[in-house]
Amino acid sequence: MKFADLGLSPELLKSVEKAGYTEPTPIQEQAIPPVLMMKDIIGIAQTGTGKTASFVLPMIDIMAAGRRRALMPRSLILEPTRELAAQVAENFEKYGENHDLKMALLIGGVQMGDQIKALNEGVDVLIATPGRLMDLFERGKILLNGCELLVIDEADRMLDMGFIPDIEFICSKLPEQRQTMLFSATMPPPIEKLSKQFMSNPKRIETTRAATTNKDITAFRVNVGQRQKRETLEWLLENDHVETAIVFANRKTTVRELNKSLQRRGFKSGEIHGDIDQNQRNAELQRFKDGEINILVASDVAARGLDIKGVSHVFNFDTPWHPDDYVHRIGRTGRAGAKGRAFTFVAPEDAEAIDNVEKLTENKIKVFGKDDVRVELKDPSKGDEQKPKPKRERQSREEDEEKPARKPRKRRDESEERPKRSTGRKPPREDRDDAVPAGEWNGPQPGFLGVSATK
Repeated sequence: MKFADLGLSPELLKSVEKAGYTEPTPIQEQAIPPVLMMKDIIGIAQTGTGKTASFVLPMIDIMAAGRRRALMPRSLILEPTRELAAQVAENFEKYGENHDLKMALLIGGVQMGDQIKALNEGVDVLIATPGRLMDLFERGKILLNGCELLVIDEADRMLDMGFIPDIEFICSKLPEQRQTMLFSATMPPPIEKLSKQFMSNPKRIETTRAATTNKDITAFRVNVGQRQKRETLEWLLENDHVETAIVFANRKTTVRELNKSLQRRGFKSGEIHGDIDQNQRNAELQRFKDGEINILVASDVAARGLDIKGVSHVFNFDTPWHPDDYVHRIGRTGRAGAKGRAFTFVAPEDAEAIDNVEKLTENKIKVFGKDDVRVELKDPSKGDEQKPKPKRERQSREEDEEKPARKPRKRRDESEERPKRSTGRKPPREDRDDAVPAGEWNGPQPGFLGVSATK
């Protein structure tokens, strides 16, 4: 089936074709016709399936007819995070270029002045996070009784973030006669209740079983001690053919510390989390999209909905506390038919968390082992050769040139003392190596597999 078969206008089809798309994804194929027929729908689809376009495209055609009024948006899209709201806005700008539609973006972290000005001029499409929308509503800066169409996106994430009471309040202020669309990766009981309360005979569209993972993603678990995580991550970043990667951590402090550590080690990395203001977030995301950095360290604020092409790897530096977050995190790779690899670091204390993930996905995550390594491996028993230091993106030539320059500094009278100092340092290193258990992947040194890596 082609987009032309879905009933979209010629102007909209031109925009879709310009964006490089010809065939709709399953969720788009099933959702767009009933939306154009003004039916309520519930869309259950995993991330990366083209869900956003399944409501953006028909909304553009629906909103093409009608008159704007000050303070009274004609349609409303609710998103759980600023990043998701901004990406939906980008979709409207891209696909709506041939339509005379006015859009406003209401998100926190930016000044209200321009947002209020846009509302006063009248908007066809309002994209908002619940917090900023409630703030403006309570200030009397927005009226919701002229809204003809409502989209609640990432409903299960809204539930996780505690937004359901706000959504219930917002829905109570909307006209009863309206079209409502709800999209979610999973359908827990509170979301089912919400749909029954505020939707009218919705058509249910489920393109994949809830909580399943994308078939284009090869997922691994890496059994590793808490203290070996950073070294393990660095080894994988250098040896697993990583083009671009998103590294997720459970805490904002871990995100900051890990990003600094990667930068010190010469990696081109950036960070995004809840303590960074919106302008900085946008700038960091743009640097990642433009290729200035190829590693983005993130908290779960960025886990849902970020649509960045070409992410080859996802690393769960921490096993996610909530199993649903696992699905959404690894969904940043393997998008739009591309292949991706996802690694989850599992420390001994993460046993229950990874067990919950496997129960939810109904799938055992493969332990990363010898056969999965992407570099040439050799048996260390053949020689006591020193492991070559992997090259990093920003490793300076000066470092390589400094090493031979140090040799002349050694004096003969010092040569007897220097070995004493170096031998005093070796036992801790040997202790660490001995502490690594045998078996599958257990640390950054290629010795974790009983072999060493060569480029």
